[in-house]
Amino acid sequence: MGAARFGEEHQRQMGSAWTQDLFLFAAIFVVLMLLHAPLLRLPYFWDEAGYYIPAARDLYLTSALIPHSTPSNAHPPLVMAWLAAAWRAAGYSSLVTRTAILLVAAFALLGVFRLSRFAANLPVAWATTALVALYPVFFTQSSLAHLDLAAAGFTFWGLLAYLEDRPWKMALWFSLGALAKETAILAPLALFGWELVGDWLPRRWHELRPPSLRRTRSFPLLLPALPLACWYGYHFAKTGFLFGNPEFLRYNLTATIDRFRIPLAFGLRLWQAFGYFGLYLLTVAGLLAMRRRPLMMNGGARPRIQIWMQLAFLAVLVAYLAFMSVVGGAVLARYMLPVVPLVVLVMVSTLWRRVRYWRLVIVLVAIAFVAALFTNPPYGFSMEDNFAYRDYVMMHAEAGRFLALRYPRARVLTAWPASDELSRPWLGYVSRAFPVVRIEDFTAGQIAIAANTSSQFDVALAFSTKYQPSRPLLENWALWQLLKEKYFGYHRDLAPEEIAARLGGIVVFQKRSDGQWVAVISVEREEDASAHLTVPEGAPAETTNDIAKAIP
Repeated sequence: MGAARFGEEHQRQMGSAWTQDLFLFAAIFVVLMLLHAPLLRLPYFWDEAGYYIPAARDLYLTSALIPHSTPSNAHPPLVMAWLAAAWRAAGYSSLVTRTAILLVAAFALLGVFRLSRFAANLPVAWATTALVALYPVFFTQSSLAHLDLAAAGFTFWGLLAYLEDRPWKMALWFSLGALAKETAILAPLALFGWELVGDWLPRRWHELRPPSLRRTRSFPLLLPALPLACWYGYHFAKTGFLFGNPEFLRYNLTATIDRFRIPLAFGLRLWQAFGYFGLYLLTVAGLLAMRRRPLMMNGGARPRIQIWMQLAFLAVLVAYLAFMSVVGGAVLARYMLPVVPLVVLVMVSTLWRRVRYWRLVIVLVAIAFVAALFTNPPYGFSMEDNFAYRDYVMMHAEAGRFLALRYPRARVLTAWPASDELSRPWLGYVSRAFPVVRIEDFTAGQIAIAANTSSQFDVALAFSTKYQPSRPLLENWALWQLLKEKYFGYHRDLAPEEIAARLGGIVVFQKRSDGQWVAVISVEREEDASAHLTVPEGAPAETTNDIAKAIP
């Protein structure tokens, strides 16, 4: 009788928890939709257009897990499958895409809230969730079709199950994370490694030791490697490449393993984890708070996050810092999304425990995050990390409309990703594909190559391929400029007027916006019909997309 009543009570509690989670998820999603409303119909940006949307579209049209309209990067297909399912349900459009990603963002934020509430308390959970949602990198990624947000969301839920000591639920969440993005496997492997270390700690250090030190409880942490291994085996069987196409592997692994580059990348990763876009305010406040005594509550000191939990978070953080310093040709901040919220959680908990007016500090940090969304820093950064990506998309869309009206049948010289924007109308920039001649960038060397083959194009769509502040912070530090060029692909694009002069043309359209620009350049020359490419009307622009390969 007692067991039956206990079972009924447990079911009611579980049902109530599910209802609360569902309500909170819906509330978070509505708030995200309202905040992102001006961004939901934007055309696709950079890596979205270059890989993730084409890969998802191939899956949508042909049910192919491995893309054929773009070289495969061997990324697991879970997020692309989610987008394809959304398009099948509601139709293909950027609005549907961004709404589907916002659902993922709401799921991730609910995971942050649940994890924070379990590790700390309700006030800390609300503050942590709000700060994570407003953190510029998380905010912009909340509607961009990338993999990192989904991987982060599954990681938060996996960590919650780990703290709750629910091994099979933990294995499920971490497995889904690995199928969202392969780097999500770092979290369960880091926790497994920490449990092995904890097993060797003296028993008197019980506060440091994870409570589930039995090897049979740690084994599920290895299970997420199985579905990931199956995916790579399938990819190898279909393509002959285990970790993506050779160029992708070279750019992201073999070219990054350098004894000088790794410590430099590690320094950048530390900055992204603790200082990027206003995070330094929270980090400094948390470190200063450590000098204060804990506040009193209910006759005792306010509790902290248990030490073993903090060490589990630290193990995951160290794994990401180390691994992401070795791999990844582009040191993108979004790769650190699975661990930055853990830093936010620990710092917010520290402030709650030790600072009387901790809410004021949280409000000031939130204001700094919002300001960083609209204000570009005085150093180079990835434009996808704040609203600079919106400026890029709007300028390129306007340039595409100008080309369609003024030069509807022109052959266009440009660089990636604008080459895809013009040759694939379904990305949202043009209604009709342009034949494209592609170069690498708009540096002096590439423009010189283009000038020698000017008969192959009629106009040039030039744009800033790197964000360039008007007064860079370290502009006069020659060594830093050299290191950026050698290890991180930094270069300086020529100005539109100089590009026009070297191509023998004139600038007929130009837009600028805080460190970036786009221009259409008409090439002035005598028409040579024999030099023109023959492209039937309506033919896919991919027929000339790779013409630059013939340029020595």
